[in-house]
Amino acid sequence: MKNINKLIYSLGIGALLFTACSDFDEVNTDPTATTIDQARVEYAINKSISYAQMDPDVAERAFVLNWKTAARQHFTSGIAVGSYNDDWISAYYNKSADWQKSAALAITLADDKIAKGGLTGHDAVMIPNMKQVARIWRAYLMSEFVDNFGALPKEAFQGVNPEFNSTQDIYYFLLDELKDAASSLDTSVTPDDTEKKYDRAYNFDFSKWVKFGNSMRMRLAMRLSEVDPSKAQSEFEDAVKGGYIANNSDNFTVAERPGWDELTGVMTREWNSQQLSATLNNLMIGLGGIKTADQLTDPKYQPYIKPADYMGERYEKHYSLYTNEPGAGFWFDGLRNMIDPRAYALFYIPGDMDNENFCNYPSWDNTAKTVKRNLLKEDKETVLEEIDATYTWNAPAIGSHGDKGALNQVYTFNGTNPRLVLKYRNSTSSRIFFGAWESYLLIAEASVRGWSASMGGKDAYEAGIRASFEYNGVSKFADAYLASTEYNNVGTSVAWDHTTEPPATKTMKMVDGYTKAEGTFTYKYPVASQTLYGKALNDKLTKIITQKFIANMPWLPMESWSDHRRLGLPFFETPAVEQPLIYMPTLTKTNYMNQTTKYFPQRLKFPSSLANSSPEGYKQAVEMLKGEDDVFTPLWWAKH
Repeated sequence: MKNINKLIYSLGIGALLFTACSDFDEVNTDPTATTIDQARVEYAINKSISYAQMDPDVAERAFVLNWKTAARQHFTSGIAVGSYNDDWISAYYNKSADWQKSAALAITLADDKIAKGGLTGHDAVMIPNMKQVARIWRAYLMSEFVDNFGALPKEAFQGVNPEFNSTQDIYYFLLDELKDAASSLDTSVTPDDTEKKYDRAYNFDFSKWVKFGNSMRMRLAMRLSEVDPSKAQSEFEDAVKGGYIANNSDNFTVAERPGWDELTGVMTREWNSQQLSATLNNLMIGLGGIKTADQLTDPKYQPYIKPADYMGERYEKHYSLYTNEPGAGFWFDGLRNMIDPRAYALFYIPGDMDNENFCNYPSWDNTAKTVKRNLLKEDKETVLEEIDATYTWNAPAIGSHGDKGALNQVYTFNGTNPRLVLKYRNSTSSRIFFGAWESYLLIAEASVRGWSASMGGKDAYEAGIRASFEYNGVSKFADAYLASTEYNNVGTSVAWDHTTEPPATKTMKMVDGYTKAEGTFTYKYPVASQTLYGKALNDKLTKIITQKFIANMPWLPMESWSDHRRLGLPFFETPAVEQPLIYMPTLTKTNYMNQTTKYFPQRLKFPSSLANSSPEGYKQAVEMLKGEDDVFTPLWWAKH
């Protein structure tokens, strides 16, 4: 009888199959003696899904330092200003290959068992279904990889030396795969209790796998909206008909667990501060018109809530003004009058140490609880003023604040800024790969584009927001939120039918931080024609992607990054450029108001290991990009 190792090594997988089932101690025989007939398809599926959760090493380098940074989900410059770390990318590149190998092995094992014939009873229906599950999951993994790098060998792990394919070729392949796999699943099949535990997402509930497959097809079809609209429309409309993830109970999630393995939370590294970004902050301030006083009803917060027309304290000598962040130069010495209700569900307020979700990371020092810091005079030694950040709400622009930043001990410090709440950082949550809100917001976008979908644009838009509010536990505010015509800091409102553009300016009250004199400030909304989107600040598409960006916090940074690359939405402020940015030389003090794709990362470079191990393969991969192997080379489907 054929030894399974021959098959495994022909796929370049080695013995990964056998560690796939180690969690359950199901394999008691010598792996080297295991035959292909004894190998279980579900072991390989479990291996791929489990390990794709990322151990802390690769999670920090891929999910946090690259994806969340590029997506502006937190305050960190890094790749957001073009910086690139080859070791970080190599870690993800190699691990992703392993996850894809295990998924490919599951398909190959199923095919072998089916081809031999003789499957009877439960196996006769279960193994073909498992094959389709593996195909759907592999499609997700391949899409994740190609959305990072821009090229992928679609024939990898099939016993041949594959050639790289372009993003376009991969997307067409994945759309076909997802359609065929989802339609081939027999939803009447019920797994046994042993089989269920090998699927961490859905316990082999095949009706849910159908929904995930169709939802993924909707996601990938929409990705083509700007480069191949007819293909995007036909694929999207067909996918919607098959059923999609419409309830949070059907979300594709995998439970995290404490420790140090592949199921440890992706955001657990304590030295990652996970501070609120200026991008997200500007989207949430004022959005929905829900007052902080109605959200934070404990009397301790009330004295800190500022009027709606208050801008804050102006410290132009301590913050760079060379950014199109509308609030540049200001320190907000209190709580915002109105803010999206999800803000306080996602981030805790500085000094709010009684909050059950207060995050005391890093636990080995006291920085999270230190709320008083100094602004220095120009000699960089004398204290100009001590700032108490207790119950304040701030988020500065990324980039270079230069000498001004050197005088400011407040703006990047752990204890003086809102940070991601503990429940997302301590491995007690479930990582989300696809949420119901995304299905609805994709349908809303399809409606705006004139495509036929399962519901109207307004209904889908509001259903998406409600799904996000439900997930964040703030549903009681949904009705008032959906009716609001209040603008956020970048000129976008919530109400679907309210598409009036904001005024160019508005007058705000302020305090001169140095003299403490009260005065006024002319607040300027971004100029639509100068933004990367370039069309409007408050049209329906901007509303949809704004809501999608907030709803995707914190689990789906790749989707937020991809939307911005595809559309230039939502509004990302240009990095501060008080001093030149080494990896973003095109951004200067003279042009920071007019955005281009050169101010925002577009992809990850291929790791040096690819060029070193396969020069011809690397050359071919780069050719697929139709541009240089550079952070700022847009992918095929992205805005150019």
